[in-house]
Amino acid sequence: MKSASLLLRLASSLLALAVLPAAVQAQSAATNQVGYLPGAAKWAVLPAAASGEFRVVRAGSDTVVLRGALGPARTWAPAGADVRLADFSALAQAGDYELRVDGLPAARVRVAGDAYAALTAASLKAFYFNRAGVALDVRHAGPWARAAGHADTDVLIHASAASDKRPEGSRISAPKGWYDAGDYNKYIVNSGITVYTLLAAYEQFPALFKAQNLNIPESAENDKDLPDVLDEVLWNLEWMLAMQDPADGGVYHKLTNKSFDGTVMPHEARGDRYVVAKGTAATLDFAAVMAHASRVFKPFEAQRPGLSARMRQAAIAAWGWARANPNLPYKNPPDVRTGEYGDAKLDDEFAWAAAELYLTTGDASYREALKLETLPVRIPGWGDVMGLAWTSLAQNRAQLGKADAELVAKRVRSFGDELAASWQASAYRLTMESATDYVWGSNAHALNQALMLIQAYRLSNERAQLDAAQSVLDYVLGRNPLGQSYVTGFGSKPPLHPHHRPSEADGVAAPVPGFLAGGPNPGRQDQKNCPTYPSALPALAYIDHYCSYASNEVAINWNAPLVYVSAALQALTPKPR
Repeated sequence: MKSASLLLRLASSLLALAVLPAAVQAQSAATNQVGYLPGAAKWAVLPAAASGEFRVVRAGSDTVVLRGALGPARTWAPAGADVRLADFSALAQAGDYELRVDGLPAARVRVAGDAYAALTAASLKAFYFNRAGVALDVRHAGPWARAAGHADTDVLIHASAASDKRPEGSRISAPKGWYDAGDYNKYIVNSGITVYTLLAAYEQFPALFKAQNLNIPESAENDKDLPDVLDEVLWNLEWMLAMQDPADGGVYHKLTNKSFDGTVMPHEARGDRYVVAKGTAATLDFAAVMAHASRVFKPFEAQRPGLSARMRQAAIAAWGWARANPNLPYKNPPDVRTGEYGDAKLDDEFAWAAAELYLTTGDASYREALKLETLPVRIPGWGDVMGLAWTSLAQNRAQLGKADAELVAKRVRSFGDELAASWQASAYRLTMESATDYVWGSNAHALNQALMLIQAYRLSNERAQLDAAQSVLDYVLGRNPLGQSYVTGFGSKPPLHPHHRPSEADGVAAPVPGFLAGGPNPGRQDQKNCPTYPSALPALAYIDHYCSYASNEVAINWNAPLVYVSAALQALTPKPR
């Protein structure tokens, strides 16, 4: 069975290598392959050679429900392609359709009031599939059930993490948590932005998440008032709490093997595990997340007695350690060769932690440390979390003084206006306009642009900001020059071979669903034996192959903004009149 599955993978890989660049792909319309909400902006991208009008017809018929003129031909530099746009936003009735242009293949279009409900649920349940330390049973995991791996109840203190009370070689217990990406290690820095984004999604759109049933083990328990998203986040928060040294409040950077595991299932990876060096970035990210989580879990005291207070105290202790150790950037020790997540620029971590602690405690000393007036607004990522501070401040303006609240609203709206202007001017109607947008994990960078657009839209109600965010989701779901949905299990052309060890080693032909592939990355930092990419152009530098961790890996911090954006658009998009 497994050998047959591997042959299928090989055959699919060879087909993936035949992917041609935009010159061929653009001969059909690029659309969102999952669907559109009735009230959403709806765009398709066509080759410049297309001419005349477009027509939308009911699927399986020639009944025209909408006609429109194609936009002018313009060059989109990230793909080196000349394209035209079709705006069919007026299509507001739910149903299945085809977009037709003479001389081109028809493109399927779905419009539904719950267009992103399944996507939001699957991208959130992907975290369950990446749980460490527990078996995934058939009832909850289906064909992707697996044995437990990495209990992490007997973890060694690495020399870099040694202290008087915890000398090198002593042992601690730090179970649970999520595997970070395609590998089997757990990293505080990357967990920080991930947990924050999921908590922000719940905080901003609670009704949507309270109505969800993910079919995870906790869904069947008696604490029905605790939404599944919070149950899932707790799996990682409990691990994070175990990564704090109770003696001083500092936080270990990661729990890891000394080298990456091979392509095996979790239970087949049995090397020693270590906690490695405390660092300022990890400790501040921990402080910010725990302060934020303390607020979110406070209403659930009956379900989790004492948890909110425990997280608040953990955040305060971590802040104290970071203030005493303000410049300890992490660097891998010579004998540790797993993901580094190194970050020597720490002003953003200090700002984020100060913002969260101020909102949680009301202590003016944190407001003073925040230095709000001087902070820039930027797109968040694991190495630059400044945008998360602005997101929390915008969400909690009522807790700020009048001047601070006005400053936050003005700056966040202005940043949203800048992004929306870029979208408006784009030949592709996309905020991913610069070559510098196409970094490792470019799809998550795009979705974090959408996250910031949504913060601005919630303040301003400027429709262009919401439409620009919608275009980002369209892009990752197939409205791109490769015609590629970047989410496993979703769309007509999803990734089949993500760099994700369980998906590759489990003997199941289909990968675990709901994972976002990293996306186009002209850096192409894969190993030399990885097949050639179809193009080095920024928006085309992608290959659906297991070897391509530079473009086709999955990661928790990439999935989190997918959860956020799909939920936000589902919740915020106005219904047509």
